[in-house]
Amino acid sequence: MNRRQFLQKGVLYSALSSLYASTLGRIPALALNSSQGPGKYDLVAVRGGEVVEMYRRAMQEMGGMERYIKPGQRVALKPNASWDVPPERAANTNPELMAAIVEDCLKAGAGSVFAFDHTCDNWERSYANSGVAEAVRAAGGQMLHANMERDYTEVAIPGAKRLTKAKIYQRLLDADVFINIPVLKHHASTTVTIAMKNLMGVVWDRRFWHRNDLHQCIADFCLWRRPDLNIVDAYLVMTQNGPRGTSTADLTRMRSMLVSSDIVAVDAAGAMLLGHEPGNIAHLRIGDEMKVGRIRLEDLHIRRLVL
Repeated sequence: MNRRQFLQKGVLYSALSSLYASTLGRIPALALNSSQGPGKYDLVAVRGGEVVEMYRRAMQEMGGMERYIKPGQRVALKPNASWDVPPERAANTNPELMAAIVEDCLKAGAGSVFAFDHTCDNWERSYANSGVAEAVRAAGGQMLHANMERDYTEVAIPGAKRLTKAKIYQRLLDADVFINIPVLKHHASTTVTIAMKNLMGVVWDRRFWHRNDLHQCIADFCLWRRPDLNIVDAYLVMTQNGPRGTSTADLTRMRSMLVSSDIVAVDAAGAMLLGHEPGNIAHLRIGDEMKVGRIRLEDLHIRRLVL
């Protein structure tokens, strides 16, 4: 990319930036008592920094990666690496963020760290052109292919209404810690795709979900295993034509990051960043009703930061 192209893309990215600059303010911050502090928050929302800078500060407020990982544990990372497009298209998780997370997991004492995604586009091209695979490997982790049915094992999902069973990536079944790292995006079918929907990349048969009440299936799957931590990349955000996008004209630079162990809450916050009421997103509403997580951010201890 030459300088002229970079500047042109910067104009496209920033055209809507002023519209979204104040959206973090829509996420409520409760009056916290004196016992609150690092490691005591339900959700941390950061705005105004670079990707790794915001991630580091958010994790500091969440109590550090050591809060989630014990020495020797196997850590599974689930980015969005589904699309055969370069990082500047923001269809996939930011590679710099992935590298920082792998490094932190290893520093926390993880015995092994691996990432994977059952991609929508060709897996080899998606892994390569997204920049995710190279970033994970360079930081000391493994990037595992997930394109063969033999690597999936069927499990039951107790309490599910439509998705009562699913074939799940075997290495995830063996993991001690599960960290979900979606990129915030518009989605033509579900309005938003964030942490809950990102879990479609750990199962073999996504088509069943689309044919059998997609929103219910998204919520149902979260009953099987909720991630220990959700880190939402909302730095460069696709606000239209998701989930793959058509060009950089679909993007706005929000320069935000959301972190929470509550997958419904972090999606509710992400929906608000995109200008939606969380209760209007069916899988969030269903997830709250099924006690997967909490949609009412007013009830949570939230830390908001502007860098």
